[in-house]
Amino acid sequence: MSTEPEKQPQQKPKAQAEGVANILTSRSTREAILIPILAVFTGLIIGAIVIIVTNVNALAAWGNFFRDPLKAITASWDAIVLAYGALFTGALGSPSAIIAGFREWFSTGNSAALIQAIYPITESLTASTPYIIAGLALAVGFIAGLFNIGAEGQFLMGALFSAYIGYSITTLPGIIHIPLTMLAGIAGGALWAFLPGFLKAKVGAHEVVTTIMMNYVSYSLSNWLLNGPMKAPGYRPVTPVIENSAMLPRFFPSPLRFNWGFFIALAIALLVFFLIFKTTLGFEIRAVGYNPDASKYAGINIVNNTVVVMLISGGLAGLAGAVQVMGVDHWVSSGYSSGYGFNSIAVALLGNSHPFGVVLAAILFGVLTSGATRMQSIATIPISMISVIQGLIIVFVAAPAIIRTLFRTQIFEKKKPPTGPEAESQESASVKTESESQASAPGSSKS
Repeated sequence: MSTEPEKQPQQKPKAQAEGVANILTSRSTREAILIPILAVFTGLIIGAIVIIVTNVNALAAWGNFFRDPLKAITASWDAIVLAYGALFTGALGSPSAIIAGFREWFSTGNSAALIQAIYPITESLTASTPYIIAGLALAVGFIAGLFNIGAEGQFLMGALFSAYIGYSITTLPGIIHIPLTMLAGIAGGALWAFLPGFLKAKVGAHEVVTTIMMNYVSYSLSNWLLNGPMKAPGYRPVTPVIENSAMLPRFFPSPLRFNWGFFIALAIALLVFFLIFKTTLGFEIRAVGYNPDASKYAGINIVNNTVVVMLISGGLAGLAGAVQVMGVDHWVSSGYSSGYGFNSIAVALLGNSHPFGVVLAAILFGVLTSGATRMQSIATIPISMISVIQGLIIVFVAAPAIIRTLFRTQIFEKKKPPTGPEAESQESASVKTESESQASAPGSSKS
């Protein structure tokens, strides 16, 4: 008999590749990827119908449909192309203008045309930055089974805290002042989320109610601060402008506002991904979100977990406000949050609460928000149409059964198990493969 210990057979690269392929092609993964995409597509289709209904020329052409049906179809198509063309040109710019700007810059060194050409896409990325960070804040709460609806107030408090540190300290270098200002924003948001998290953990107060109430408290508190202790000289209820040492550097000269904040947001997304999927705390957060009772039975401290998650979520929302102050506005005014917290709920839902999905959803919302102004000026479509499209997208994401009904394909259907001779042949093949692998494994032969 051999005295060497038997070695466990190592998994072959082919088997590993097959495991990864099975994960990527599983029904749940397909749905997680395709439902948001189809929701966006369906929202744009219904938005196109609304554009046709609200377009005077298209309605007039449809009134004479039986006389000239081609004119009605052409007028409708022209209205859709004009509206969505203006939307995406205003959000991403004109490719031909960007190419021409680069050519002029390379040949003459004049960057004026290039700056004008890339202005739309930089504004879209700038608009998406707070959505990325605030969307991650909501996603962390959703993963843990907590509905942090107070991101609006946490965003505002983070902005106020960072603005105060930004304008009140005047002697620090930027390498210290910038991180300190960001930490102040994180502290402001986390502080505003602590009380709802503590009440949820200790007495079971529902976080939806408490976080919404904290939003109203933040509105009133900000109005008092902006008209009192934090008010800049003058009649407007705004804070003083933060010091240059607290501002996030911009990559291009004015009027472009694209700054370091976008890449800070991407780094935060990577950190959240690592936290949720690569750490013990992240495992506990996901476990509590899946089944709190089983997690408690397994020894996870639900009370501590709830408070920690709310602090992380609130801190991220506060950081979103700080980055917006430091990189874009440089001061805080009354009503500063302007829907970032509530829109980030939609971003987290559309991104399926996954950090990378949240980034893509936030960029989409930034594109829609940035291009809405041009759509209104060129196609005379009100900016509220963007809210309609965003609302439709969220409805379809929140109710995936609608998407499954509209797009009846094999993508959303479960594979039926084989029966009869096919099942027997597959079973015998799997048994044969298993026996061969055991026979070829080290230590399987007897000496």
